[in-house]
Amino acid sequence: MPEPVLATIAAALASRRHTGLYELVQARFTEDRTATKALVAAEGEAADSRQVRKLTAVLASAEAADPEFGERLRAEWANAAQHAETDGVTNHISGTVTGNVVQARDIHGGVRFTS
Repeated sequence: MPEPVLATIAAALASRRHTGLYELVQARFTEDRTATKALVAAEGEAADSRQVRKLTAVLASAEAADPEFGERLRAEWANAAQHAETDGVTNHISGTVTGNVVQARDIHGGVRFTS
């Protein structure tokens, strides 16, 4: 099972909010049609979508095959996570989360979790 941070990175890639991160992954995937297809398929999809889960698995495989890429990926992610855009929000969760988590900005109304 891929590390949770890879799922977060995959969701960020799907949103294309962090250009440097996206360009790093796109360049790494240039020679791999399957990986490129996963990156493109995830674009605009929700963080919990099948496409983003597939991209998470592809990132995990790429990291395992190329540890240097993994180091660059995580460094770029750390950089992106530290620099929210103007009026943006930076959220970071580490460790094990055993309950519900909301990462948001400007909630108007309530938040309710249902199962």
